[in-house]
Amino acid sequence: MAILEVEHICKSFNRTEVLKDISFSLEKGQAVSIIGSSGSGKTTLLRCLNFLERPDRGVIKVGGDTLFDSGDPSTQLESAIRKKRLHFGLVFQSFNLFPQYTALGNVMLAKELLASEQPDYKARKKEIHEEIHAQAEELLTQMGLSNRMDSYPHQLSGGQQQRVAIARALALTPDILCFDEPTSALDPELTGEVLRVIKELADKKTTMIIVTHEMAFARDVADHTIFMDGGLIVEQGNPRQVFECPREERTKQFLARFTQG
Repeated sequence: MAILEVEHICKSFNRTEVLKDISFSLEKGQAVSIIGSSGSGKTTLLRCLNFLERPDRGVIKVGGDTLFDSGDPSTQLESAIRKKRLHFGLVFQSFNLFPQYTALGNVMLAKELLASEQPDYKARKKEIHEEIHAQAEELLTQMGLSNRMDSYPHQLSGGQQQRVAIARALALTPDILCFDEPTSALDPELTGEVLRVIKELADKKTTMIIVTHEMAFARDVADHTIFMDGGLIVEQGNPRQVFECPREERTKQFLARFTQG
């Protein structure tokens, strides 16, 4: 069974249709790259999956459970939104770290807030804090930041900040990790270090959706590629097929522009 099923998602802002009948699925351990021009709807799609935006129509299922169904008001309760977001970890274009917290504090924060709401938190506070602290240290070590755990965001390079953001997203052990143009705010020399981390996650079969303008990365790392244009999925399939032998004229034109520019 697919871990993620997206069925007929539509989203408009005022009279502008941004997503038009989007459907795709994602298997556990699969990495999907989403490519397309600016304004094609890629970021809005991620925001709908993370419930930062509410789709106008459609269905979103995770692990067979319906998280959103536009025809079922019981799936649209605001009180359930935060719980639904836990299925998705989102790494933004801009790092969105809290400047008053160290790298370690940024990674620990969300999990500590969730833990504080548990019935046994007061009785187990010290033990829970130690567990969260150890997990955060392990994640930052995996990101190659074992020597920068006590650094504040302003003391880190852009690439280091984005790696902290990835560790923070992983801390809540989401079903699906989503990246929204994770290198677009980075200088070219820092892009490689973030892409290496994402490739390592793909090699470990982390379930991921990667919106990216890094075409070679989208082709070589993903298991499946989706090309969007004008709010539509124009073409999807094996990355090599999409990049080397696209079927649709719009895909060919987009890839030609990339090759030329």
